[in-house]
Amino acid sequence: MKILDMLRGRTERRAEDPSWNALVNGGNNTTAGSYVDAKSAESISAVFACVQALSESTACLPLHTYRRNEDGSRERADGHWLSRVLERPNDYQSGMELRECMTASVLLNGNGYARKEFNGAGEVTALHPMHPGRMSIVKLDSGRYRYDYTDDQGRPVRLLADEVLHLRDRTEPGSIVGKSRVTIARESLGLALSLRTHGAASFGRGARPASVLYNDGKQDLNSEQLTAIRGVMDSYSSPANAGKTLVMGVRGLKLENIGLSNEDAQWLEAMNFSVTEVCRMFRVPPILVQTLEQASYNNVESLGEQFVKFSLTRWLNLWESAISHQMLGPIARQRFYAEHAVDALLRGTAGERAEFYAKALNNEPWMDVDEVRRLENLPPRPNAS
Repeated sequence: MKILDMLRGRTERRAEDPSWNALVNGGNNTTAGSYVDAKSAESISAVFACVQALSESTACLPLHTYRRNEDGSRERADGHWLSRVLERPNDYQSGMELRECMTASVLLNGNGYARKEFNGAGEVTALHPMHPGRMSIVKLDSGRYRYDYTDDQGRPVRLLADEVLHLRDRTEPGSIVGKSRVTIARESLGLALSLRTHGAASFGRGARPASVLYNDGKQDLNSEQLTAIRGVMDSYSSPANAGKTLVMGVRGLKLENIGLSNEDAQWLEAMNFSVTEVCRMFRVPPILVQTLEQASYNNVESLGEQFVKFSLTRWLNLWESAISHQMLGPIARQRFYAEHAVDALLRGTAGERAEFYAKALNNEPWMDVDEVRRLENLPPRPNAS
């Protein structure tokens, strides 16, 4: 029997095993009456926007492989196998698509998994994402971990930790399974879902007209007139007639406008508060999910810098650390590493960059012109003849 098969052997799944008890985001009902899991949570526009802001930004940033030189400098190692697999992890995904997919999985489920493929030299040649809902992690008697996965055909697949790239959110002590933010904030998300359902049901049952005509009391309305009025009112059971004015062929009717009720105002306020709660959950500035109440011309740039420093950095470091410790061996990681290029997100205006470069090139220069041109995505100057 092969050594890998022995290590993947049968192991009793203990009831107290934290990795088994924390199995990803099974979903549950909330006090507000809504069922919350990763799928229903993502249907909330604020959740979707926060997840996309973090996963898209992480995936779109260039991820380069570098080699450390003995003199302390570094250089791009684009020909290294790690650079190739990060650029094209499999036959059906680009590196950007894989990183967006797995980052979103961690944000919604707490964990993101990809199965590694190796060549004869032990180098990773491909990464295949795996659905977090079909994965469980078992701690072996040896202290190592085994990943039990159910494939698309329903067949069980056993993998060792070295065969899986595992990205995870914050974990509990003694466990390597990430905690799902959707599970932690289930009650807040359940309230947001219930508020949305309440609003949709209210409009679906019948939209309130913008104004109404009423009798001035000078004449009584007969049954035919009341029937006509009731028929017109019934036509407003469709949201398509929302905001239209009622017109009735009966004398003695007066127009009265209907404003926003206190109940409607409280509902709108609660909806806005739920957006803030979701942004707090993912640590995303509300301006990035198109909530512009507190935005101004002066603070938009500052909020962008805060997003990079306090929201995005955690997910960039997650990828860089996982690549270093789960894809490179102990010797290889001393010379090679992967790092995102965040300069594009932190670039100032043309005037600010010009001032910065001027300081770097004058007096006691610590940059040369070709280094500046490279930062501006310009080719090197031609050699002087």
